[in-house]
Amino acid sequence: MKQIKLFPHSFQRIGWILLAPFLALGIANMFFEYNASWLQFKLVKSNGLEFFSSHNFTDELAAVGLIISLIFIAFSKEKIEDEAIQFFRLEALQWAVYANYLVLIISILVVYGSTFFQVMTYNMFTVLIIFILRFRYILFQYNKAGI
Repeated sequence: MKQIKLFPHSFQRIGWILLAPFLALGIANMFFEYNASWLQFKLVKSNGLEFFSSHNFTDELAAVGLIISLIFIAFSKEKIEDEAIQFFRLEALQWAVYANYLVLIISILVVYGSTFFQVMTYNMFTVLIIFILRFRYILFQYNKAGI
């Protein structure tokens, strides 16, 4: 079987370390409306017209950090990476895509308005989260069986 391109195993640990602060930042921003003051940017433009814009990039930083950390966790090699592990990885990814689109279909049918945007924001992360959970569960079962 052809080898798939994965990050080195050490990236998995980096992903877990990065996950905690970015998840905490995302939760603080989403539920407690926390915005880091150092991520506040102001733009003033004057070409005959006064233009002022201010935006805080806390939510963008949290989302990008979460995506990067989840990708590092999901797509880093295991200590022993063989054909069985690759098969489990593929099966977990397929399972995660099916589950993600099931959640998406249900969301489209039952969620409306601005709440739909919130659900889609969470849905960005579901493929990676479901993949990681399913892959870890399959590895746990495989190691438990002692094969």
